[in-house]
Amino acid sequence: MTFKQRLPYFLGGLTIGIIVVTFFLGKKETTFDYGPNARVLKNIRIKHRAFSSEALIILNSNRIDTTAISQILTNGDVDIRNKVKLDSCFYEYKITGEKNLKDITLTVINCDSTAIIKNITFQ
Repeated sequence: MTFKQRLPYFLGGLTIGIIVVTFFLGKKETTFDYGPNARVLKNIRIKHRAFSSEALIILNSNRIDTTAISQILTNGDVDIRNKVKLDSCFYEYKITGEKNLKDITLTVINCDSTAIIKNITFQ
């Protein structure tokens, strides 16, 4: 068989395989968090979330809801290059919101079982 004769069989099998995989994985709540940004955000989201006293004051004074914080931790942009290594916990990250929350930046300390939101800044 020449390449021109094998190509339709290959493309047909590839198409059927893609349809089957999306059919089975579409029903599950599977996430594909392979990028470093998505892995850090997922790691922070699955942990118990605690707020420092400074962050609570900023939340109350600016009337920010915790749903905005959750939205930033879902769709935010993590500044991975400027992470700070800590002695007691793993790292300290700066997470900036996207779209309508671009002006909010969170400073999050990522520990073993908790994620501490240390500070909230506005730009």
